Amino acid sequence: MKIKRSLLKFRGDHCLNCNQALEITDRYCPHCGQMNSTKKLKFDDFFSEFFSGLFAYDSRFNRTLRVLLFKPGKISKDYIHGKRTRYANPFRFYLSASILFFLLFGYSLEFDNDNLGPRDRDSLNFDFNSPTAPAGPKMGLDSINKIITSPEVGLDSVKVDTVKTTYKDYLVTQQEVDTMGTLNAFNAKLNLYYHFQDETGIYSSERALDSLQHNQTTYNNWLYKKAVDAGTFWKNPRLFFDYFINKLPFFIFFYLPIFALFIWLLYIRRPFSYMEHLIFAFHVQTVFFVLYGLAILIQLITGGGVPVTLANFVFLFYLYKGMRNFYGQGRVKTILKFVVLNLIFFTLAIIAVIISLLASFSLY
Repeated sequence: MKIKRSLLKFRGDHCLNCNQALEITDRYCPHCGQMNSTKKLKFDDFFSEFFSGLFAYDSRFNRTLRVLLFKPGKISKDYIHGKRTRYANPFRFYLSASILFFLLFGYSLEFDNDNLGPRDRDSLNFDFNSPTAPAGPKMGLDSINKIITSPEVGLDSVKVDTVKTTYKDYLVTQQEVDTMGTLNAFNAKLNLYYHFQDETGIYSSERALDSLQHNQTTYNNWLYKKAVDAGTFWKNPRLFFDYFINKLPFFIFFYLPIFALFIWLLYIRRPFSYMEHLIFAFHVQTVFFVLYGLAILIQLITGGGVPVTLANFVFLFYLYKGMRNFYGQGRVKTILKFVVLNLIFFTLAIIAVIISLLASFSLY
């Protein structure tokens, strides 16, 4: 269809898109790249444009994936040296890989984390008549009566613990809160709000603060809602787990620029800009998604944890080779920086997970 549209009889003397002057020999506009054609659009032209763009991206996708997996560091090096048309955009390719990975990751968690969800009420009732029920020590009523009526023990010494903790044990007035420091006030109110909502079942922050005679501030309302969320998640942690997993791709996306900053500091004497380090980080993270996505897929089919374990070793070896090929340093320097980079990675990962958990809970 493109051949028909680009025939000489359909070519014009100017570009219909940017009005650039054209020669009859020009198949495409040298200014904007649009095809030089005045042919009227037909229904099949839409399909032609769609599939041509799709196949063009697919060819770059296949080439990018092949080079990315089997030639560590090469695609990043080619990209920063201007060889970009042959490869898919690193950010777009990263997003495609991350979407597929988290779909597989979320699907695999459906089989592994059922214990995080709410339990059936009847499953919590222990059947003491079951043959697997633990057999306790057998003691007759006469023996019990002798013990509790003996002079050494006596009924007066038998105390039943009937004290039950209530929210009133954590009650603090607004006047008391005003005299506390920021951290102490936060802890005091959070404990009070958590036990209050758990005991009373009042989930409306305005109603709860009015009952406790606390100020109706935005902060107090938010804190009470977080106490309600904490109670909900405590009873059904699967809710928060699913919410966190859904937000994890965004946290990783914003984590990579920070990680690239540390790579830049580690290679500060090398002639690479920050953006070039970032491109390398995106390519490495894309390989991470591809390798672990394949490992999860194989694990879902075959079972066992061998594929993921193997992916760990393959990825570490890939990272070492990628660093050596991209930055062009010797084995000793690369190994030392490889170790330092992994220490930085795991340290930042722990910090990022903590921040992500807190951010997820705050935004829930």
